Amino acid sequence: MSMERLSQQVDAYVTWKRELMREITRYRSWLISNRLGSEALDKKLERAMHLLRTDHITLAFVGEFSRGKTELINSLFFSDYGQRMLPSQVGRTTMCPTELFFDPRSEHSYIRLLPIETRSADASISQFKRAPEQWLNIALDPSDPDNMVEAFAQVARTKPMQVEQAIQLGFYPEMLESTGKPGQVMVPAWRHALVNIDHPLLRQGLRILDTPGLNALGSEPELTLSMLPNAQAIIFLLSADTGVTASDMEIWKQHILQLDDPDHTSLLAVLNKIDVLWDDLAGEAFVQESIHRIQQTTASQLGLKTADVLPISAKQALLAKVRHDPELLARSQISGLEDLLCERIVLQKERLIEDHVVMQVLDLLKGSQNMLNQRLQQVTAQKELLSNSHQDNGQTLFELTAKTKEEHNLHHKRLLGLKTNQRLLKRQGDLLREAIRPERLEGHLEVVRKNLTGSWTTIGINQAITNFFASIDEDLQHLADEAEMANTMVAAIYRRHNEENPLHCVDAPQFNINRHLRDLKQLREQADQFRLQLKTLLTEQGVLARRFFATLAQEVIGLHQRLRQDAEQWANDALMPLMQHTLEHKQLLETHMLKLKSLAQETQLNRQRSEQLSRYHGELLVQLSQANGMLKVFRRPAPVQRQKKVVNLLASLRTEGARD
Repeated sequence: MSMERLSQQVDAYVTWKRELMREITRYRSWLISNRLGSEALDKKLERAMHLLRTDHITLAFVGEFSRGKTELINSLFFSDYGQRMLPSQVGRTTMCPTELFFDPRSEHSYIRLLPIETRSADASISQFKRAPEQWLNIALDPSDPDNMVEAFAQVARTKPMQVEQAIQLGFYPEMLESTGKPGQVMVPAWRHALVNIDHPLLRQGLRILDTPGLNALGSEPELTLSMLPNAQAIIFLLSADTGVTASDMEIWKQHILQLDDPDHTSLLAVLNKIDVLWDDLAGEAFVQESIHRIQQTTASQLGLKTADVLPISAKQALLAKVRHDPELLARSQISGLEDLLCERIVLQKERLIEDHVVMQVLDLLKGSQNMLNQRLQQVTAQKELLSNSHQDNGQTLFELTAKTKEEHNLHHKRLLGLKTNQRLLKRQGDLLREAIRPERLEGHLEVVRKNLTGSWTTIGINQAITNFFASIDEDLQHLADEAEMANTMVAAIYRRHNEENPLHCVDAPQFNINRHLRDLKQLREQADQFRLQLKTLLTEQGVLARRFFATLAQEVIGLHQRLRQDAEQWANDALMPLMQHTLEHKQLLETHMLKLKSLAQETQLNRQRSEQLSRYHGELLVQLSQANGMLKVFRRPAPVQRQKKVVNLLASLRTEGARD
């Protein structure tokens, strides 16, 4: 039932996103029909739409070999097939990182496999994803479970290789099985697997990342640098019969712990294989006490809350689901993990969408609503003035028109002033981008490539990487100085606006690079760990250093691109709330002025003039009603938060009832 609940929550989340997209489209049409749109505003709304369209939820399963990661994935997502879909028999079955997702662009399900030999190339997995000809493609038939099992077995395929070549590719020989021939070992046949399958949860945007053990995390830095940090939940697998081993702790400290981020990523530990502790002779109470003790010890060792360490038996849970055995399912305790996944992952995605989409559109809509309310109040007052007048309203209308024109001219001047400020801010934005221009980064990359290629010692490689990060850090500090100047400029513009428009006070948006500095710090920590490991790695250092740097360079290039994009967007958007407010005010005054002018010029009875102004009053009411309707949708809590509010309300009502 818990995974059905997760499916329902993901479905509700997707429905909510579609609703937001529909309202943004409606808002864009509303702006156009009321001549209130602008190119900058339309670009901002299009970015919000793009984020909603491309958003997905990622669950990453991490842990040493033989901890039951793949069995847990089978139990959580593929029990309906009536057998193990992903290969998870005894032994090191998941030999390469595997991504499971739904690809709406493909008509057929497939598995794509990247040959292990590509590790010798100076290219990351993400770069290879853009080269489909490098992958082996295997067709999948979801309607034929036997075909699925046979195809998935390919993911776990191994091949014989000389020890020297295995070392060149980043493997530890002692971690590999021997072929029985001198100097030869078995290595994974594939470096990475992409699995496109039409599964209800995957279709709704869920993605699953299944990773091998420590060796793969160490020799595929992209997993730690890029794939894991982008996951909403990282599920760290341990074995209940061994607890936290030395290699478990190494994975936790080197690759997982630094990813803890309450707003974006949940870290959960799973104590799998609790069925080895089941003892019918000792009794259930003794068994549960033993499990609870291991749970507390594990939480203490990993620095987690006890509630975030889940004891389960993935094997028994899969068996129970296939056999429809509720008693065994309850004893497997998998529902605890399923419930926690339900609570955490969708909630975090909702908060992300609220921060990056909902709040920004809400601010724009509230500005439109305030403007319409002000105009409505003015039209109402003028309508009453005309209705109460006992003489011809022609002179009154001319006076109102002149007053409205004066106000219109004032907002026109303010708009011109803001456009001048916008040009100044654009120049400041150019200075921001100059601090992190691509040519500057390429210069740093060229230097470190040269130093790495020419280094034959650990000290040389260490120094090259250290100097590279020092250069990047210096650029970002320069950027921070320029950002401070830009923020000061924008704050002054907003302060003046707020003094002139006390009813429309707006906080100045600040360009903040703290998140990017934090990302750079994490990349630097990963590089430091790599440097410290160099002395113990058997891999030929130049090969591994180049492969590591190829991945690391892509991450730094990505960081630079995001910074440039953020700087450009901020420079374009910083004055948008003020521009939009002034533009809307000017456009509404223009419409209002034309209405009054038309009434004043026509020789009509006062009653007819009043009726025409009433119609305009009604048009404003319709516009305001449309704005209020869109605001209502954006103010509505996201599905999981809505559900939590209902649960809390019912709980408080029950408490009050008990008191009575």
